[in-house]
Amino acid sequence: MALSLFVSGEGVMINITEKAAIKIKEMADEEGIGYYIVRAKIIGFGCSGMGNDMYFDDQISDTDEVFELDGVKVVVDFMSMQYLDGSVIDYQDKEFGGGFKFNNPNVTGSCGCGSSQSY
Repeated sequence: MALSLFVSGEGVMINITEKAAIKIKEMADEEGIGYYIVRAKIIGFGCSGMGNDMYFDDQISDTDEVFELDGVKVVVDFMSMQYLDGSVIDYQDKEFGGGFKFNNPNVTGSCGCGSSQSY
């Protein structure tokens, strides 16, 4: 599967697959959102302490990193960027366990069910 590379001006990066970008557009169009901007972030979550979150958001601050591919913008706040640097955001179409997946090289451990990570 081909990856599209996002590179910001400060040497940090997030990769997103074409499949994920297409799915973001499809979801925004189906819901009538009117823009293709998603925020990817790290949140306190689960037994390992941290989890990934991604949602539509049209608010971009001066301290956010903004990455763009084919009209889709991925916005990452300063604190989350230190954990998400080098990550690949993919979309998996499965009957069970499908959806957006963050493949993050910075993860040092995860809980038994895989829904939270430690860094």
